[in-house]
Amino acid sequence: MSKTILNPVVSNIDAVSDSSATIIIEPLANGYGQTLGNSLRRVLLGSIEGAAVTAFKIEGITHEFTTIPGVKEDVVEIMLNLKLIAIKLFNNEPVELTLSKKGGVVTAGDIKTTADVEIVDPNQLIATIDDPKVELKMTFVIENGRGYQTIEESTAKRLHSDMIALDAVFSPVRRVRYAVDKTRVGDNVDLDKLTLTIDTDGSIDPKDAFEQSAAILMAQYEALAGDTRISDVEPTVAADDKATDLLGLPVDELNLSARTTNALIGAGVKTVGELVSLSDEELNDLKGFGTKAREEVKDKVAELEF
Repeated sequence: MSKTILNPVVSNIDAVSDSSATIIIEPLANGYGQTLGNSLRRVLLGSIEGAAVTAFKIEGITHEFTTIPGVKEDVVEIMLNLKLIAIKLFNNEPVELTLSKKGGVVTAGDIKTTADVEIVDPNQLIATIDDPKVELKMTFVIENGRGYQTIEESTAKRLHSDMIALDAVFSPVRRVRYAVDKTRVGDNVDLDKLTLTIDTDGSIDPKDAFEQSAAILMAQYEALAGDTRISDVEPTVAADDKATDLLGLPVDELNLSARTTNALIGAGVKTVGELVSLSDEELNDLKGFGTKAREEVKDKVAELEF
């Protein structure tokens, strides 16, 4: 068979919720799990575009170091709540929104939106009006951006000088964790498997955030590579083309018996990549996995030429 540079694939995506997912990438050359995991994590946390409140105004209030008659929270507490609002902004220009409510709990759902804006979590608390006669009137500026914008930058960019500026975290990705484990392709057991867990604020799908981060890294590295491409470089890690393509194949497409397939999936073995990474001891320890099932799997792995 022909040999080529090791080509990693996304072998599994486990969507825990709309805002959380675990993504497995394999096989990677020894050491590249840490290299790729750290690079993707930094880009995910700092370079994915998102929206945030960058300035606001409360009717009758001139600065943030004060309280509002009839309102439980002071202005500083309201500022902290505004930073937690998850927003989708379908516009590259700043958008002004308003809010007006008398009495009760004020949430993000009370903001009067436009076609350009979507509030992801309408239950996010903004303030609590203790006096039913008090009406809270607010104006917000929503902007798109990347990374972190200091309060000084927000102040300089304010649309209106009487607004209170906010430091803004635009990134829709709240948390990224990664782990590197060993995997194998055929006889090569010294390979890495990268597991990324991505949590967002709900304004972006974790898979979309992952793909955007990979595209950003590719664009940066291609700019540095000039005219050089990987086909021009002496291979440093070899793997079979067929083997690489098969790693992401679900085990339920291997034409194994229903009992064997169900036992594998029940044990969390969902792809060929995860199956071939199991040692004989780990295979023997699988629940409901007898001698017949082990022989069936070994025959199938041999058939796939792993």
